[in-house]
Amino acid sequence: MRVTVSRKAHFNAAHRLYRKDWSFEKNDEIFGKCNNPNYHGHNYELIASVTGDIDQETGFVIDVKILKDIIKVEVEDAFDHKNLNLDVAEFKDLNPTAENIVVIIYNKIKAKLKPNLDLEVTLYETPRNFVSYSGK
Repeated sequence: MRVTVSRKAHFNAAHRLYRKDWSFEKNDEIFGKCNNPNYHGHNYELIASVTGDIDQETGFVIDVKILKDIIKVEVEDAFDHKNLNLDVAEFKDLNPTAENIVVIIYNKIKAKLKPNLDLEVTLYETPRNFVSYSGK
């Protein structure tokens, strides 16, 4: 029996969408207000969903406390109240779009899970704009 266990979390972060190799005008054309040189912020919401077989001994797919602790260390502590462009090494040379952020978060969490567990991460940049990634 494969079951999915999900955990919600949130973090607040600032970022700027731009490419260093483009002119300000081209960045402004492509990224609009998100190209603000002074950055802008979001209250990100995150859902991490882990799918696997129910362990017959414990009854868990994953202990939710373990998932909570992974998210706290790998996401909340790493991204909360940070400027993603300036403070987070993964975005030194990677544009911190919602798409890139969700892939980075997925990779950080997946590395801490047992290999037999599947993961999907959904990241809400706003209540109406969100992205999902499951490693495919």
